[in-house]
Amino acid sequence: MRFEPRTPDTEVNVSKTHPLVEASTLLLGLIGLLALVTVLIVFAIEILIRFIPAKKEVGWFSDWTPVETLQSDHPHAEAVASLLERMVAHWPDTEYQFRLEISDDPAPNAMALPGGLIIVTSGLLDQIDSENALAFVLSHELGHFHNRDHIRQLGRFAAIGLFYSAVSSSSGNTALGYNVTDLTLRGFSRAQERAADKFGLGLVEKEYGHIGEALQFFERLSDERESGIRWDNYLGTHPDPQNRISELTLLAEQNGWRLSGTALNWPPTTSAE
Repeated sequence: MRFEPRTPDTEVNVSKTHPLVEASTLLLGLIGLLALVTVLIVFAIEILIRFIPAKKEVGWFSDWTPVETLQSDHPHAEAVASLLERMVAHWPDTEYQFRLEISDDPAPNAMALPGGLIIVTSGLLDQIDSENALAFVLSHELGHFHNRDHIRQLGRFAAIGLFYSAVSSSSGNTALGYNVTDLTLRGFSRAQERAADKFGLGLVEKEYGHIGEALQFFERLSDERESGIRWDNYLGTHPDPQNRISELTLLAEQNGWRLSGTALNWPPTTSAE
């Protein structure tokens, strides 16, 4: 057989796939791997959090106050603190030592933070018109502590923050990382809010013997949102008011709780009441 020399194939090690397609595939694979690791970390946090007692958490965060705009001279600060104590009394086995702070923020909101810290904004206190409604807001935040939502959220935020940083640095697109993080946190919080609602409503029923004003509070939220009153901060991380009314009405009916009753005025005549 006669040997016929051939010119070497210079494209033998050259991919026939466009470089941009290869880069995109590699990036998507990396993001998928990071997402899987993040999910595993979140699940690990869910397990580990069960072994951190509330007393230990209180010790870690006993002096932690993350907001610089707190005010100690709000005219109804004592009344809010007294109402919180009354609601906590219906949760006698809690290991938390709760602290209440009022934020000088005109936007209506309330939040539960690690260590037993509850922050209520002056804007929310200005919008509330019954003690029963405020009792539900405070009890709802106690529900977050009961379910350890606040400390879980802290761990989840850390894990997802790592994912956000990795995605942003690898893709050069900070908006992508932000959107994934924002949607994930909102997905967690909506489920937590519903569970906190159920716990909080039970405390309200124990205190007043009915849950009527709590549901009227949601009706007002729905009406005032449609009329343009700014409840964005509160509604942004809480379920839709109409859905809450339906769910909590069903819960009350299942437990045989009264749906209506006497509402106490807010604000009180004096801060000592």
